[in-house]
Amino acid sequence: MSCQNTSNKDKQVVVTIIEEEGRDLSEILKSNKLVVIAENSALSYFIYKGQKMGLEYEILNAFAKEIGVKLEVKVIDNLEDIITHLNNGDGDIIACNYTITKSRRRLIDFTTPHLSTSQVLVQRKPSDWRERKYKDWKSELIQVPEQLSRKTIHVWKGSSYYDRLLNLQEELGDTIFIKNLEGNIIPEKAIELVDKGFIDYTVIDKNIARINQRHHPDIDTDLELSIKQRIAFGVRKSSPLLRKQFDAWFEEYKKTTTFKYIKHKYFNISVYANRSRSQFSSISGTKISPYDNIIKKVSKKYNWDWRLVTALIYQESRFQLNLESFAGAYGLMQFMPYVGPSYGVYPDSPVDIQIEGGVRKLVHDYAAWPNIPDSIQRLKFAMASYNAGKGHILDAQRLAEKYGKNPLIWDDNVEIYVRELSDPKYYRDEVVRNGYMRGSETYNYIRDIYARYQEYKSTYPE
Repeated sequence: MSCQNTSNKDKQVVVTIIEEEGRDLSEILKSNKLVVIAENSALSYFIYKGQKMGLEYEILNAFAKEIGVKLEVKVIDNLEDIITHLNNGDGDIIACNYTITKSRRRLIDFTTPHLSTSQVLVQRKPSDWRERKYKDWKSELIQVPEQLSRKTIHVWKGSSYYDRLLNLQEELGDTIFIKNLEGNIIPEKAIELVDKGFIDYTVIDKNIARINQRHHPDIDTDLELSIKQRIAFGVRKSSPLLRKQFDAWFEEYKKTTTFKYIKHKYFNISVYANRSRSQFSSISGTKISPYDNIIKKVSKKYNWDWRLVTALIYQESRFQLNLESFAGAYGLMQFMPYVGPSYGVYPDSPVDIQIEGGVRKLVHDYAAWPNIPDSIQRLKFAMASYNAGKGHILDAQRLAEKYGKNPLIWDDNVEIYVRELSDPKYYRDEVVRNGYMRGSETYNYIRDIYARYQEYKSTYPE
């Protein structure tokens, strides 16, 4: 899907911001994260039962692993602002089934294309099409572009579909009545508007139509309105090294069976395509897990954000109720055998008891850090205690203070020395009282949960 262009005035502002605040590959590597600005759609990025999915997400996640950073996703509800978000530094790369156009190239750069597709018309089949012969009902549909004259078509004004319809008017020498859809109407929703009769026609990319056709048998998407257009990721003009690094990597990655399977999975394997339509999908559903109602009830009782608790449960157990780890941790919240009974949680405890016990443990761990002034930093100390025990975190605090870091800040301070506690140089230090720990596990645990929490907040708003 194409994204909104900005005015000439906006272009001048963007150039100034790029020159002053451009973030390229070295800054991404230093921050240990690649931030993706995405739309919530089947091809770009969506969440299914807490798991991040989407063809473009999987490509970028593989790239992030290649350069040794975490992938963080920011979901944009209104695509009209997506270029501004990129150029303002809110993210490093755009993933929204993004069409390369000349007007966009004046504002941003593009990576090597990863898909190509044409635009198609979305229209309803006659209500009785199942009882009639194909050629009879098909003849009632628009079958050639010339038949679009004097028809009303709804598309987002900032999209490449809108541009194509303007060009088509010139080619036809007649008027097409183009009505604007808001920038927060993703292609899947536009298809539904046609299917349910709220609008008669819209335009989408053929690759999106291909995924959604099985869910909307009453629509027709056979008529192509454009030549094949290239789909790529958008990057700032001030990020040439990021673009070059991606292009060099993708040149080899696109030859792999992994990439071929990712495309096959989303376009041809129904079980994956169907996930985007599930009640547990961030696109068409409202639930993250089967336990949302219990999580919300317990979280509200203790005044915690249910999405944070959900992010932690996903990290611990992937919502597997009877999971037991190699170390003996059990259940949704992965209590150790010597800790669970303190909170009334046993391996055979019901779901509500497990979740309430886990939240009580989090509340206890949060209360154990009253000297941490910042609430977000204190939250991270609490989750670190939940994962590794307070003693190891106190060791990391003492190391941070010894080496000139702030012991009251987790990010880029105490977390560094948590990670180092698997190194003899540090766990044998005289200030360390609890010895070795798998520090990288806790380091990544906090980063993963907090990033997932931010994604849940943008995808499942209150």
